[in-house]
Amino acid sequence: MNAAPVPISGRLTRREVLGLAIPATLSAVVHHAYRPLDQFFVQGLGKEAQGALGASTFVIILTVSTYLVISAGVGPRVGRATGAGDADKRREVIGEGLAACGIIAAGLFLTGLLAADLIPSLLGLSDATSAHAASYLRWLFLTGAALVASPVVDASFHAMGNTRLPMILQTAGLALNAVLNPLLIYNAGLGTAGAALATTIAQTMTVGIGLYFLVRQVHLTLADIRLGPHIRGIIQVGTPVAVSTAAYAIVYWALIRTSIAPLGDDVVAGLGIGFSALEAVTWPLYAGCSVAVSSIVGRRLGAREPEEAWRAVRWLGGPTITLGVLCAGVFAFAGPFLVSVFTDDPDAAKQAILYAAVLAWSQPFVAVEALTEGVLSGAGDTRKVLLGTVPYNLLRVPLAWALAFPLGLGAAGVWWAINLTTLSKALVKAWFVWRGEWAELELD
Repeated sequence: MNAAPVPISGRLTRREVLGLAIPATLSAVVHHAYRPLDQFFVQGLGKEAQGALGASTFVIILTVSTYLVISAGVGPRVGRATGAGDADKRREVIGEGLAACGIIAAGLFLTGLLAADLIPSLLGLSDATSAHAASYLRWLFLTGAALVASPVVDASFHAMGNTRLPMILQTAGLALNAVLNPLLIYNAGLGTAGAALATTIAQTMTVGIGLYFLVRQVHLTLADIRLGPHIRGIIQVGTPVAVSTAAYAIVYWALIRTSIAPLGDDVVAGLGIGFSALEAVTWPLYAGCSVAVSSIVGRRLGAREPEEAWRAVRWLGGPTITLGVLCAGVFAFAGPFLVSVFTDDPDAAKQAILYAAVLAWSQPFVAVEALTEGVLSGAGDTRKVLLGTVPYNLLRVPLAWALAFPLGLGAAGVWWAINLTTLSKALVKAWFVWRGEWAELELD
């Protein structure tokens, strides 16, 4: 019998909240920095490569949605088991999650083998941009088994209240990625394939070390890595989050094909730089607060202390919104400088600066959305995440087209469609949290 985790009890302290939130935020910043690093290092290959990586981002988000079926289901169950002091259930849930990751990793490999050339063509990219995207995706998928396991490993540690180890491991992985990128892209002459390999090699190291510590902490054995009685519940909780993420990616595919690609390669490159370089820095700040509140909510509900879960929501609300306001200022005032780091093409830079100027207005609402989604996900109330996300993301496609073309706003119209729908999502999810049904939800 394993030594049980100590059940959670007692009043929540600000030290506990900060001890989770600060490492979680740093970890999220580092984890999401892979994308801007790739975006930075491929700029010597031309704006077509910049556009390819930007467009590929949404393909990757779609594939990540398959992993989230597992990690988003594992997280709240591990949190509740930890809060209740149930070591056996915690170990079983993690083992089943890792077993499911193996199945998904095999599917990812086959996708890279059979569909890497097809996927970019579905986005309506130009021939040169499409070739770069196909090369990048092929090698990312063929060598990306660790990318599948990474969210489950991180979600397990976060749910157990350990955000420091993922932060340390992600930092080490990013440092390795920064060294490998120029070596593989230029010295080895692999182009965008080199950027993909730099990411997967670094992530393989990070996940391998993380698994070592996870196995030791929960006393995981090979016999535990199997599909068992918890997998159904894991999938039930994780599926709404996965569907929301998949819909988000599909919507951006549709946006690129119907509204962005028709505006030209400069706008595609502007999206790539703005999304992969600017938002990849600001979003993790909100995501760190989301992870922290999710961890506390899961464990405190497992310990039958919903009032302490509410306390975490109140304490993190102000700092998260403040971060949103600060990031809005960065987008609005530092956008031109940040864009100049990633491209010297004046037309691509112009479009990226426009993206930053418009998206600045929605940053406080993105922060609210991230925090409230963390509350709902930590409680396992993921159906409300789905309801507060998918309809408004789908609305982006016709709204962006209408603003860009019939109303003549061009690229700015696309970005304003994103702003308006972000506002809607933030308000709906905030209302779901305020109602408080998540605090009374029971998981099987």
